[in-house]
Amino acid sequence: MRLAGALSIFVLLAAGAAHALDTPAALVSLRNQIKASDYRATGQLVRVDESGNRTIYSIAVKGLWFRGAMHSLVEIVPPKGPSGTASQSGRFRILLETRPDGRDSIQIFRPHQAAPTLLPADRWGESLLNATFSFEDLLDSQYFWPGQIILKSAVFSGHQCDVLKSTPGPSGRSGYVDVLTWLDHTINYPVYAEKVMRQGGMVKEFTYYGLRKSNGVWSATQVEAKIRGRTGSALLIIKRGSAKAHLSMNDFQPEQISQFEDRP
Repeated sequence: MRLAGALSIFVLLAAGAAHALDTPAALVSLRNQIKASDYRATGQLVRVDESGNRTIYSIAVKGLWFRGAMHSLVEIVPPKGPSGTASQSGRFRILLETRPDGRDSIQIFRPHQAAPTLLPADRWGESLLNATFSFEDLLDSQYFWPGQIILKSAVFSGHQCDVLKSTPGPSGRSGYVDVLTWLDHTINYPVYAEKVMRQGGMVKEFTYYGLRKSNGVWSATQVEAKIRGRTGSALLIIKRGSAKAHLSMNDFQPEQISQFEDRP
């Protein structure tokens, strides 16, 4: 599964579709699935350092399209301490809103904080928990960017794919110059993506593993993120979830999100 935005880098809920040779048809399929999103999932976010040591965070994600935007809520719980419980102060939630017109937003909620923090766009590229994933990777809004073109057909890891190139507009706030996505043209689901970072030109690589179909919806059970030429990586592992979670707008209201339980 992808995370957030359809996750929209937690769950892109892309159903099987006919092979689309033209860009508009491919995007119609992807965007329609984003607009049909109603999911929840739980799992782990794993940071792997240069020596191979792992730090594991528990993660819960839910997403729903309403009022013309994709709303994704990501909750992260830090590793358990010696007492066997996670630090309440280290727990936080991220509310992401992905809009077709580019008016995206990211808010961070923390326990005992009177109001959420609105993350400015110039900080969207910051690393999440010092892992390869950034806050913008959770938005994953490239499918709504104005520049979209199918470059070619290519094979990736046994999948016959259409390679989609997405570019933000001149006024776009993205930290990426462009994104290339390898879409399996049988199921219209991503199996690999490359994002070129605006600063430094480094390439961030995302590989999707464990593709599966449930209730007509395709998802991945694991996403690995790496920066080309660097050691270390990050893994998003989905252990359980539902593609039809019957969520409502109330699940994404700030007043509801701000209510943290006494114990994580």
